[in-house]
Amino acid sequence: MDQIFSSLPILLGATLVTLTLAVVSMLIGLVIGIFTALARISKNKILYNLSSTYVSIIRGTPLLVQIYVIYFGLPQIGIHFNPITSGIIALSINVGAYLSESFRAAIQSVDKGQMEAASMLGMTYSQAMRRIIIPQSIRTALPTIGNTYIGLLKDTSLVSVITVTELLQTTSLIIARTFEPLPFYLLAGLIYWVLSMVFTLLQTRLEMRMSRHVQL
Repeated sequence: MDQIFSSLPILLGATLVTLTLAVVSMLIGLVIGIFTALARISKNKILYNLSSTYVSIIRGTPLLVQIYVIYFGLPQIGIHFNPITSGIIALSINVGAYLSESFRAAIQSVDKGQMEAASMLGMTYSQAMRRIIIPQSIRTALPTIGNTYIGLLKDTSLVSVITVTELLQTTSLIIARTFEPLPFYLLAGLIYWVLSMVFTLLQTRLEMRMSRHVQL
């Protein structure tokens, strides 16, 4: 028990690294997801084919392989990233592909009459998307975005394979020193669960607030 209490500050510090990885990757992934979704509904065949290929490759390959390619593979062609940057790039690219499908479905669920109404008001296609369609699609996709973030939070554990000292990697290092795997793995699992529950509560409150706003 003393070892657990003495190691707790180290684990909390590693938890901050995990949160940073998840939040930064999610923000970048949201941008990637929105632009990829727009490309996938675009009438431009080049944009459509490129975005569809990207989504197919990312969804069809394990995240762990993507991490290895970025960290170990790219240096062979002269592209080098440190472990944290490699982890963020891999997580962002991965989550962006999944978010793009959520955004695409949400955008296509918006009544087409709203785009027609925006056009009658003199808005261009890009203005209508930015001011009317995308805000509504984000609200529709919010539950899926929240679930994706929770999945991303747990997926950050995979970057431990490239020596990023996030929560799981730090837990493994402590276990190597204490030879007590059960309590520390359980503690790491508890931390992941608490983080997920906190975000779930925040997501629920945000959904309720946005719902009240729509009703008004």
